[in-house]
Amino acid sequence: MRIKSILLNLPEVMGPTEKRLPFNAKLKWTGIILLLFFILGLVPLFGLGANSLAQFQFLSLILGAEFGSIISLGIGPIVTASILLQLLNGSGIVKFDLNTPDGKKLFQGVQKGLAFAFVVFEAGIYVFAGGLAPAAGYSPFTLIFQLTLGGIMIIFMDEVVSKWGFGQGVSLFIAAGVSKEIMVRLLSPLSSSGNLAFTSGEAPIGALLSIFYFLAAGDLREVTSSLAAIFATVFVFVIAVYTQAMKVEVPLSFGRIRGHGIRWPLAFIYTSNIPVILTAALLANFQLWARLLENRGIPILGAFGPGGTGVSGLALWLSSPNIIGNLVRGIVAPIDFARAGTYALFLMGGSVLFSIFWVKTAGMDARSQAKKMMDYGLQIPGFRRDERVLESLLNRYIPALTVMGAIAVGFLAASADVSGALTSGTGLLLTVMIIYRLYEEIAQQHALDMNPLLKKFMEK
Repeated sequence: MRIKSILLNLPEVMGPTEKRLPFNAKLKWTGIILLLFFILGLVPLFGLGANSLAQFQFLSLILGAEFGSIISLGIGPIVTASILLQLLNGSGIVKFDLNTPDGKKLFQGVQKGLAFAFVVFEAGIYVFAGGLAPAAGYSPFTLIFQLTLGGIMIIFMDEVVSKWGFGQGVSLFIAAGVSKEIMVRLLSPLSSSGNLAFTSGEAPIGALLSIFYFLAAGDLREVTSSLAAIFATVFVFVIAVYTQAMKVEVPLSFGRIRGHGIRWPLAFIYTSNIPVILTAALLANFQLWARLLENRGIPILGAFGPGGTGVSGLALWLSSPNIIGNLVRGIVAPIDFARAGTYALFLMGGSVLFSIFWVKTAGMDARSQAKKMMDYGLQIPGFRRDERVLESLLNRYIPALTVMGAIAVGFLAASADVSGALTSGTGLLLTVMIIYRLYEEIAQQHALDMNPLLKKFMEK
């Protein structure tokens, strides 16, 4: 009981007193947290020596981190805690009654407690396993303290966005990191060594500028590779937006207002980007663990080559090859297609698993949705007003959308990764989905602010 009392009284960000914050207030807090996230990413760790995680730039995007800075842990502890708790709750090992306010509060308290624990644990692992080693003369606990401080700040920043801003902090940090990476990979005039490309005679990092560089050099293969990367990025963007817009609309009517009805939309990607975020974060954590174990001379999960590419073991089979880029350069191997297949199966299987658990824990199952519709005064036209009738109808759609949408988003994420886009394909897909969801939420908030009657109805 004492542990339960502690979990229920952990420090938290207080939510707003009003039910719905105005648009400008949400925009202000989202902007403040986003700016703070970028500033913290520029604050280096005091006393840092070797940074062997710097080559894993694509993993830092998925984890919303900046390796070598005070926020090197990123959203890793939050997502790891969520993964562990969902697996425990979904398998029945630990059971929470999420239909009651006390049960939900306990679930959130346990999740936050686990997140705090993982902040300290991961900070210690990063330092003592050699991922972020202290410089000569500095104690490893100096780095652990800074990493712990940054991890706790990310937890509270996530809460601020969830309660006072648009969307979720976890999603916002991923989108911010990937958006910055895309702009660098598209327009940066610097070379890989950090010099100004056109004055040093080196190729620029930015794909758009590298096209002109390689055209002048007469290297058509690299020109084609840069064009393929840009095309792959645009293609993933278009497909992701298209799938996000796919919906199943359930016709409903207002029981008390005869002749008036609405169509209740159920998105094809029903659980949005959360399952693939959890799967990608699980994969990122695995690869980080593999690298840290390799640093300690225990490569039981596989070994890595230059650029953080897996070359053996599970590290090889759970990493995505750049098939399009390799095809253009003429260096694709048969094993690349096998690796792409295992990588895609992992992302799709993980997305389905976490999608099913998310529906149960986030109140998106048929029963919860039916109750919400009843609270709005909605019913099925031609049927009596009964929650069980609504639940029966929704059970025709929700389980199928949960699985099919998860398979689709997992396949899209894998396809984006192997296509050789300008940034991590999974990160790019997540960013498109996150921005699309933010757009929908902002549009809804704007509509409520412009229509007081609609706002009053939604708050009831």
